[in-house]
Amino acid sequence: MPERRLVWVADARKRLLEFPKPVRVQVGYALGEAQLGRKAASAKPMTGLGAGVMEIVADHDGDTFRAVYAVKLGDDLYVLHAFQKKSRTGIATPKHEIDVIKTRLKRLNAQLGMS
Repeated sequence: MPERRLVWVADARKRLLEFPKPVRVQVGYALGEAQLGRKAASAKPMTGLGAGVMEIVADHDGDTFRAVYAVKLGDDLYVLHAFQKKSRTGIATPKHEIDVIKTRLKRLNAQLGMS
């Protein structure tokens, strides 16, 4: 399988570059694996957003960082969002972050004619 092109959606790349270096390295590795058609241990399906939406979870100094990407949209790999999880209750992703991901996924599907 040829390496898939990485496409950054909205401010996902800018936000990822603000993460601590060890987190950027871990996310970069996981995205590289995805580009080659593989799944890194830190990547898992993100529930509730449809097939092919994955999240990379990286912990650093007691904080949790996440990057969300879509693998089932044409030939490219789309990084939809990157954020630091700040929820104090449970492991659920905050609703605001889910809304950002859903909005970006919907726009991307419309742009690609995949509704």
